[in-house]
Order: sequence, then C-alpha cells, then structure tokens
Amino acid sequence: MNRREEERLRRRQEKLEKELARLEGMSIYEKKYSDFQAICGIDEAGRGPFAGPVVAGAVILLKDRPILYLNDSKKLSEKKREELYDVIMEQAVAVGTGMVGPARIDEINILQATYEAMRMAIGQLAVKPDILLNDAVTIPEVTVRQEPIVKGDAKSVSIAAASIVAKVTRDRLMREYDEVFPGYGFADNKGYGTKAHIEGLKKLGPTPIHRRSFIGKYIEQ
Repeated sequence: MNRREEERLRRRQEKLEKELARLEGMSIYEKKYSDFQAICGIDEAGRGPFAGPVVAGAVILLKDRPILYLNDSKKLSEKKREELYDVIMEQAVAVGTGMVGPARIDEINILQATYEAMRMAIGQLAVKPDILLNDAVTIPEVTVRQEPIVKGDAKSVSIAAASIVAKVTRDRLMREYDEVFPGYGFADNKGYGTKAHIEGLKKLGPTPIHRRSFIGKYIEQ
C-alpha cells in the first residue's frame, strides 16, 4: 500500500469514527432504555400541508447494527432520505406506517388524525414494542409505555428512522397525486401552501385530497 492509499484509508476511518460518534450522541434514549428489547421510534409527516394525508412511521431498529447517516428527515436531502428508507426497510426489526386522509382530518382535526395515524403505524408492526419513543407527543389510547421527546427526531435514532419512513412514504404519494391532479405543484410542494399551490387552488379550486379545514380563506364557501 502506497502513501496515498494509506492517507485515503486513514481519512475514511476518521470519517467512519466521526459518524459513529454522532450516532452515539443520537442514541441517548436508546441507551437509557437498553433493558427493553423492542424500542420503537414514532414520528409523523404532513401535519401542516393544505393537501394530502398525515402519515406516521413506527420503526424498531436492531440494537447492534447502526445505520450510518441516519438523521432527522428534515436535515437530509431527498436523495439521502430515499437511500436511507431502503436501508431501514431492509435492516429494521419491524416497520409500520399509518395514514389518515383529508376527509378524516377535517372531521376530527389534525392532532387527533395524527394520533390515529400513529396508532395505525404501531398496529402494523410485526413485533410488539416494549416502549415507544415519540417525537414530543403522548399518544392517547395506547397501552405501551411512552417517552415523549421534544425534537426527538434529532435526539433518537429510532425516531429519526421513523421520520424518514413517514416522510418518504408521504412524499412518494404526493408525487403520484401530482400526476392525478396537475396544476398545484404537488410533486414539488408536497401539499404545503406555497405560492404556486395557492395560485393553483384559486384558479382550479380544491381537489378531493385538499383539507377543507385548512384552505377556507382561499376558496369560495
């Protein structure tokens, strides 16, 4: 091995050690509850958009196999989220998703719809969790022990994984909706109230995937 190869190997090793240290710092709650066998992270995507469902993810990770570059989905590029989604789906002990649509959101409000999606995601898990690490909420009607963590998707690898699953699942769906309902920019804005979306809403009117309770001031009642 020549000097250049040795230097390249050294830098690669340093990068790996730095990443493992970062993940260690994001595993405080996983270490706190290390006596629990199945630690499940819970997070959601899509509470704020004008259109589309709210989606929840539930993920139980292997304790002894860290997923490199796992992070809060909002801190990752779309390409990186897609890559990590595939790794999570391949390596996780169990993954569950839950989805609640616009009509139900309008009926029960977004917070209750989010809880409903989270309960669905938990119910989809192939392995029963021993504890739930939640991003800042306590989910009603759940008997499993819960630990709500403020900004949990940046403090727990399990919640970060759940945030990626929820975000990628929802984004893929919104890209499909863009083909069904052109003119609103769903592929780009994912249903959030961007200028292009609002202009499309005013010009074309609401679609079946719009949340009526969110868009009242933009449409004629």
